[in-house]
Amino acid sequence: MSAALDEPRLLDAGEAALVVEYGSTVDPAISDRVLALDDALGADPPEGLRERVPTYRSLMLHYDPLVLDRGTLAERVRGLVAGATARAASPILWTLPCCYDAPHGEDVAQVAERSGLSPETVVSTHAATTFRVYMYGFAPGFAYLGGLPQPLAVPRRASPRPPHPRNAIMIGGGLAAVATVPMPTGWYVIGATPSRLYAPERDPSFFVGAGDLIRFEPVDAATFDALTAREAAGEPVARRGEAR
Repeated sequence: MSAALDEPRLLDAGEAALVVEYGSTVDPAISDRVLALDDALGADPPEGLRERVPTYRSLMLHYDPLVLDRGTLAERVRGLVAGATARAASPILWTLPCCYDAPHGEDVAQVAERSGLSPETVVSTHAATTFRVYMYGFAPGFAYLGGLPQPLAVPRRASPRPPHPRNAIMIGGGLAAVATVPMPTGWYVIGATPSRLYAPERDPSFFVGAGDLIRFEPVDAATFDALTAREAAGEPVARRGEAR
């Protein structure tokens, strides 16, 4: 299959889900097509459409087959694709504080060793990058980010490391991520943010959307602690801006 398809493939996932597949690679153009369809269906959903799940290269549509049949949903999708729908809104640029200092950037030295860069260059390169949020998955609020510079594209670990803290900033396998809950991982933890991308008691629980952009602003450990306290008190510390 080619990296990007002229026309998406419609694939059944069981008896109550349809996958609209646009390609086979992590690519902003493919992601834009996925998110444009997601926006269009969200703006005018057919009755019986239960959930939309965007990924890097496809959109999974969960539907109630007793209300919405597969053929009707597929016809709606084909009509929206033929209409060359565009995204309903421009992406948002989020600036998240990030502490790369110990103990938060606990794997910076290992990334430096594996990449051949100095620890300072690892941090400055990561902090100078604008990342794209491609999708959430794997765990609640786990944000997969694209745009990691090639010098930082170290392979993931051969075996998982012990659980990382909440809100860890990680890289591995050519991608970056913001993790929201502690768990073992094969990624490298190079920092942490006091900002909570996922909070189940908050509305919305996820304030960063797929297609948005993220930059990380370095802060020292004392500032990190102060911002963490503000976030815990209900004051968001992420800054919202317009993507250019």
